Amino acid sequence: MRIDVLGAVRALRADGSPVDLGGPRHREVLARLVAAEGRMVTTDTLVDDLWTDPPVRAVGALRTFVAALRRALEPERPPRDPPRVIVTEGPGYALRLPREDVDVHRFQDTLARARRHPDAVTDLGAVIAAWRGPAYADVPGSGWAQRERIRLDELRLEGVELRARILLDSGASGGFGGFGEGAHLVAELGAHVAEHPWREPAWGLLARALYRAGRRADALATLRRARSMLVDQLGLDPGAELQRLEMEILGGSSPLEVARTAWAGPGVRLGPRTTVDLARTLALAGGDALVHSRRDRLAAVQAAERTGDLSLTARIIGAYDVPALWSRADDPEQSRAVVAAAERTLTALGPDGPADLSARLLATIAVESRSADLTGTEPERARQAARRAEALARDLADPALLAFALNGVFLQSFTRPGLAAVRDGIGAEILDLATRHELPSFAVLGRLVRLQSASALGDLDSAAAHAHAAEQLAATIEAPLVPVLTGWFRARVTAARSTEPGGPTVATAAAHYRAAENALRTAGMPGLHRGLFPLALLGLRLLHDRPAPTDPHLDWGPYRPWARPLVLLAQDRLEEARAALAAVPEPPRDHMQEAMWCLTARAAVRLGERGTATRAAASLRDAGTEHAGAAGGMLTLGPVAMYLAEAEGCAGAA
Repeated sequence: MRIDVLGAVRALRADGSPVDLGGPRHREVLARLVAAEGRMVTTDTLVDDLWTDPPVRAVGALRTFVAALRRALEPERPPRDPPRVIVTEGPGYALRLPREDVDVHRFQDTLARARRHPDAVTDLGAVIAAWRGPAYADVPGSGWAQRERIRLDELRLEGVELRARILLDSGASGGFGGFGEGAHLVAELGAHVAEHPWREPAWGLLARALYRAGRRADALATLRRARSMLVDQLGLDPGAELQRLEMEILGGSSPLEVARTAWAGPGVRLGPRTTVDLARTLALAGGDALVHSRRDRLAAVQAAERTGDLSLTARIIGAYDVPALWSRADDPEQSRAVVAAAERTLTALGPDGPADLSARLLATIAVESRSADLTGTEPERARQAARRAEALARDLADPALLAFALNGVFLQSFTRPGLAAVRDGIGAEILDLATRHELPSFAVLGRLVRLQSASALGDLDSAAAHAHAAEQLAATIEAPLVPVLTGWFRARVTAARSTEPGGPTVATAAAHYRAAENALRTAGMPGLHRGLFPLALLGLRLLHDRPAPTDPHLDWGPYRPWARPLVLLAQDRLEEARAALAAVPEPPRDHMQEAMWCLTARAAVRLGERGTATRAAASLRDAGTEHAGAAGGMLTLGPVAMYLAEAEGCAGAA
């Protein structure tokens, strides 16, 4: 069974014969379910979409249409067997077909894949050629169909230009690298520009194709025609990219022979083999490569801003979609600079700017604004950016963009203690998206998010399964940081089991933490590394009801204010401990907030500070089923319930 909506709505059997779908309303119901991309559409929504003024028996009529469609699409289904194509789900219906069997889904998935992998250009050409006319062509008057037509037509134009760009970028001198004759591409782009003269990037692609075909004079004439059209009819000068291209063609610049380039500043080259792409690749390697990756990424962003080309700047900022797992930034100053650049660019693009660029900028703001106390971003603004990015990505039906947006949603999901289950849901969706759409880096992220959530909820078997799967994925994409993180998880398991009869000794658990610390030291992630090992040792001691470690050489990093009262108590410095507890701030909203509240609760109980114990108990109440410190999957202080009970006992003491 195949369903096509890129043109008139139709269904075809496996042998290519058409299915009689019935009348216009039947086809519109099927089309509306296609547009939902497998999600359930409520009966009320379907009625509102089918009729401007629904008749009294609209729901009954809708059910009749659905029943007829089910008979047409599954004629061999026995009467008592449940439908498999159009299924009833909750208060509505959903279409259940593999995405490759629906032309619009196949087109969107191929376009998304081609954005990431240029070798998908042949498939991209095939799905573009498969369009038979405007999307949902025989559903002309419906508002939902008009919106979908506009969206999909924009994606089709983007696909045409992306395919041309890949062909031009991939060609060797003297030809188009086996992708077809230059004259054919020139003809395609000429027709494209004639039909859509306001698409400035298309003029540049046509000029490049002409130049590559040995028609330098025609290439220059094309750029001058674009300039004339823009100036005379719109009152706009050509963008920086067209101006650079004209100068390169006038000078016979050699970079045009291989790929489009944009020189944005000394030593910074921006283009399909861009500095930011290299930075994104290096980020997965860890160590010095990760440090250089962050530096090069910021340099590329700053260079792009200097060009004054908003579209280029937005693409450069949004291209660094490296999955981020930890809620504390490694380089807060750099994060502040990237967020500032993203917000400037988003403002300049305005509310009517390209949705995909806006979504990437918003997702970047959400991801880079973690540790809001360090990066200076107002927390609610960062959370709003995450939600807007997610909404835009869902509307665009771009799986890679949605995975990136959900990464921002995850990093902004630490609003209060006790949200491990919420984060598990986010991780599950990221993993599902990444698995279905071949996004291995985000598949690793999904596994690690779910590892963290299972760890926080005390489900060590599930967490171990996610750790193993993440390690297997990491081996295929050469991501050496993953075993560093899962090594910490295994140390956390050893620590938890050291409390069991016959379990490993405290010394063994400490040795596992020490080994994990040695691996993390050179990983290039200071936001994760600083203070983690002392906190792990403190958690291990608390599990066994021992005093805090007092080694003066331990670097407590960002956790010092919350650990200090317990360290002072271990040294019998009670008044100093009381003063330190009074100065303890509210914990940052990050992976360790439950742990910091539990440290506060323990110190308050030991010192008999009822007011502080009351605050700690109130903050921990929603996290009563979780394990303190385990939200990062790397250490544990034991069940939150233990600290909560102590704090409530202290708070309620006479």
